[in-house]
Amino acid sequence: MPLFNEKISCWDDWGRVFQSTTAFRPLVEYILEKENLPVCEITNLTPGTNGVFRVGKYVIKIFAPLESGIDQTPDLKTELFATRRANEMGISSPKLIANGYIDDKYHFAYMITEYIEGAEFSKAVLKMTSGEKVEAAKKLRHITDKMNTPCKAFNQIDVINDTGHYRRWEKFPDNFKTQRLEYIKSMDCKNKVFVHGDLCGDNIIITPGGNLYIIDFADAVLAPLSYEHSLVAVELFDFDSWLIKGYFEGYTPKEITGICFEGLLIHDFGGDIVVNHLGNNEEFQSLEDLHKRLEQKIQNAFF
Repeated sequence: MPLFNEKISCWDDWGRVFQSTTAFRPLVEYILEKENLPVCEITNLTPGTNGVFRVGKYVIKIFAPLESGIDQTPDLKTELFATRRANEMGISSPKLIANGYIDDKYHFAYMITEYIEGAEFSKAVLKMTSGEKVEAAKKLRHITDKMNTPCKAFNQIDVINDTGHYRRWEKFPDNFKTQRLEYIKSMDCKNKVFVHGDLCGDNIIITPGGNLYIIDFADAVLAPLSYEHSLVAVELFDFDSWLIKGYFEGYTPKEITGICFEGLLIHDFGGDIVVNHLGNNEEFQSLEDLHKRLEQKIQNAFF
């Protein structure tokens, strides 16, 4: 009898069960015993694409099998590479404890990392004073400066030329989309570095002692530095004045605007970020409209 007994034949099936501690408990316990790790209470963590559970001092991530309709092998390889790189470089991130595969009812890949006790950035920042925001942003910048460095190719993702990265811009006006493609083609993207790619409020943990840890490297890619900084400024900070000043210390509003403009236009999540933080897609008939909106937001953050 298999350890996992739910049916998975499409993505909806996976979405129905991937957070179920009941469905995954036998499989999780087997994996822990296999890796000589203690078995204890299994609880949910912030959901993403894969099954993520806390078990005592550890986090176990179980990747969706092929039967879900999506091949998670690229995400697995990316996350393993990026986590090992972070551990080797001394970047503040959970240590990789184990990884492997289990052939059960389905072929499940898994990885186990240490659990970092703390609060997600998006929740912790709500209780911060202005001074604490500046210090937290400076600590994050120290981490990203260490992380955003040249690196060998580790996946096949091309953030500039991969048309799959255009889908979040599909609902924007035609003129905007045309100008965006022209802008991207004119970019000099030779100086790519390793970027986390999704430094949102859920992927940064602040410990009780005030230290920051980066988690979940599944969206890591090689990209221009603006790819990372734009998401931090717009998505993570939402143009908060004190956070912006701490992270971009020494930068002018014009420089930050340029970084955000370039980074959002090439970011895989760029179209969604614009709509969520800057305005309805129909408000952006041209790139100039986007640049002006960013310029206004950044200027406001400096006053």
